[in-house]
Amino acid sequence: MHHRLRFYLLFALSILSGITPAFAQEWTRFRGPNGTGESEVTSIPSSWTSKDYNWQIKLPGVGHSSPVLWGDHLFLMSADPETATRYLLCYNSTTGRQLWERKFESSTYKLHAQSSYGSSTPAVDSERVYFAWAAPKNTMLIALTHEGDVVWKADLGTWSSQHGFGTSPIIVDDLVILSSSQETPDGRSAEQLPQSFVMAFDRKTGEERWRTPRKTAVTSYSVPAIFQPSNGPKQVVSLSTGDGMYALDAQSGTEIWSNLFFDKRTVSSPVVKKDFILGSTGSGGGGTYLVAARSDGKQATLAYKVDTQASYVPTVVLRGDLVFCVSDGGIASCLDLESGTVHWRKRIGGNYSSSPVRAGDKLFLTAMDGEVVVLAAEKEFQELGRVPLGEGSRSTPAIANGCLYLRTFSQLMSIGGPKRESVRP
Repeated sequence: MHHRLRFYLLFALSILSGITPAFAQEWTRFRGPNGTGESEVTSIPSSWTSKDYNWQIKLPGVGHSSPVLWGDHLFLMSADPETATRYLLCYNSTTGRQLWERKFESSTYKLHAQSSYGSSTPAVDSERVYFAWAAPKNTMLIALTHEGDVVWKADLGTWSSQHGFGTSPIIVDDLVILSSSQETPDGRSAEQLPQSFVMAFDRKTGEERWRTPRKTAVTSYSVPAIFQPSNGPKQVVSLSTGDGMYALDAQSGTEIWSNLFFDKRTVSSPVVKKDFILGSTGSGGGGTYLVAARSDGKQATLAYKVDTQASYVPTVVLRGDLVFCVSDGGIASCLDLESGTVHWRKRIGGNYSSSPVRAGDKLFLTAMDGEVVVLAAEKEFQELGRVPLGEGSRSTPAIANGCLYLRTFSQLMSIGGPKRESVRP
């Protein structure tokens, strides 16, 4: 009780002083603030047991959607694997108690063996939560209030991809932005399919504000990030095979620059640090590599390329000028941001679809078999702990309220945070 009282007093003092504590950071999109996967909280342990969870609950359906949080509201998506019915779920992040559930009927289609009908991560702001899903005949973007009431829906048309839908929306100022990247897996030409686009909608009304065509080549699952140059407007940066690494003006959708850095599929998302933009490409058969580009706001040029044990599906995470990545086959690396020099590279085992996240000086990597590997976010390699979650996972964790929120195929759990009495939903 003493620890809880001290926690709330510190929180109140921080608000009064105008300082937001690190643990109060919202986690509003896939991989949190601007898709970096970073938090400076120090209240998450290096190892734990099932008795240490703040709470652990069973979800309806299955999925790979990551949690997003605003205040004490946690949102994520799941789906019925037999019917493709989508569930948008809301829980109290402190207790794990379900606040509401909304169902959206859909139709089944062929999925990649490692995908699901609930793979897209929502985005959330102070008023609404936005989520996207697709079936062969329609692609939906839906906005709901924090209480679960539908505000608007946008049907973006048909969807075509051999692996299913998995990209996620982001919020930029007054806009919700979504990449609708498609491909032609059944041999039809691009002219016979709807064009690929990046689209922006008014986040209050759902009115389409701009639509920028993209090449229909190979589906990209990259979730955009924002690059803010010193000499111009905000840019939406994303990755694809057809357009490479590219930047669009956030308010108009006008292309500012693009470079064809990638010759394979892009599943990972861009990470922005200073004037660097990092992204990777690959395939199930190999040939994966990481690209580091530098942008002056008008163009981007190749700084370096790392083609040894780079990540294909997982996205990199940074701490200062250290870049950390894990290959799909379980080899973790630490690189220098400025030069690409490898500080260390170690096989940690397992296979990875989830992206690593960083809390303070710790890295959390979730393997597909559900084992969480905790490493030091340092220039020297150090393994800090290993924790089995009891079920497979392809979801990237979220960090908010000083806690780590982990999602397996069918479960959701919370660990860490300020000391408090154990709470069960």
